[in-house]
Amino acid sequence: MKILCVLYPDPVTGYPPAYAREDIPVISTYPDGQTLPSPRAPLGFKPGQLLGCVSGELGLRAYLESHGHQLIVTSDRDGPYSVFETNLADADVVISQPFYPAYLSADRIAKARCLKLALTAGIGSDHVDLKAAAARGITVAEQTFSNSISVAEHVVMMVLSLVRNYLPSHEYAVEGDWNIADCVSRSYDIEGMHFGTIGAGRIGLAILRRLKPFDVRLHYNQRHRLSAEVERELNLTFHATPESLVQACDIVNLQVPLYPSTEGMFDDNLLGLMKRGSYLVNCARGRLCDQDAVVRALNSGRLAGYAGDVWYPQPAPVDHPWRTMMHNGMTPHMSGSSLSAQARYAAGTLEILQCFLEGRSIRPEYVIVEHGQLAGTGARSYNLT
Repeated sequence: MKILCVLYPDPVTGYPPAYAREDIPVISTYPDGQTLPSPRAPLGFKPGQLLGCVSGELGLRAYLESHGHQLIVTSDRDGPYSVFETNLADADVVISQPFYPAYLSADRIAKARCLKLALTAGIGSDHVDLKAAAARGITVAEQTFSNSISVAEHVVMMVLSLVRNYLPSHEYAVEGDWNIADCVSRSYDIEGMHFGTIGAGRIGLAILRRLKPFDVRLHYNQRHRLSAEVERELNLTFHATPESLVQACDIVNLQVPLYPSTEGMFDDNLLGLMKRGSYLVNCARGRLCDQDAVVRALNSGRLAGYAGDVWYPQPAPVDHPWRTMMHNGMTPHMSGSSLSAQARYAAGTLEILQCFLEGRSIRPEYVIVEHGQLAGTGARSYNLT
């Protein structure tokens, strides 16, 4: 079979990099008890290596070629003559990442006449037109939970960076200044603030658990209400609507999937309901927010800060307004691609490929679309309308 894999480019300083550590911490299960990926073949990499870029190849080449399969890995994904486009028509499997996605639109799916599996190396399959994939009988899968904690940690870092005014203060130090008054004029404690997450699934709940020791007051909104036990444990306030939550909170986190009904949900109207001087963090998907409405909210003071690592499109163009808007804490989409996370989602990619190539069932927690409909995790997390 032909496996077409789109990964982000290598480091500008060359591959492999000089690693800061010799290894990564070992974990055996995820917080909900789900076991880590368990491919039957040996891993083609050492955990802690840079796997998500082109030269890293997710550690897949040795296994695939030893079993007679063709692997094409590229970062050239745009335009009619790109490596991705010219190999799409006869590819049996397409592997992509949320961080540097090869957008599998309905038009591209129509061209991919041999495509049987669209596999996300990581979490989030919204770069795939799920409705078109279902109509064609294409299986869509991802490594659920592989980098959830990685993203949760990134969100906590961003919350503290925004509220404590860390980034501008660091720049003063780098530039040789000692502007204490300037540093603290926008610096607050998060203790006693109201923090809310729209979406309290694996990532959202992990964020709530990590922020509880900071003595913030916790709120959440999502379609499926958490158990009374979890609400008591974290002293959570449930809100039936996003509108209710944003009016109550000083810091709002977005952690919902992107689908038609959530695209652009943070527009001028919803941002206008937030407290003056609120903070918004978005490590879910860029298109959850109206790009220009965010800029307007920062300019007016409705938002005191916006941070996130998700954009649209990705990579963001150099003139994207979120790169230069005031009081931003943006990063490239890297929260879920730490070296620790890469070891897990690369192993999960290998597990899914082995199941698919050997005719075995893919474990339900990895499945988004199967047999023409949402299935597994997809049935709980996405909709097709």
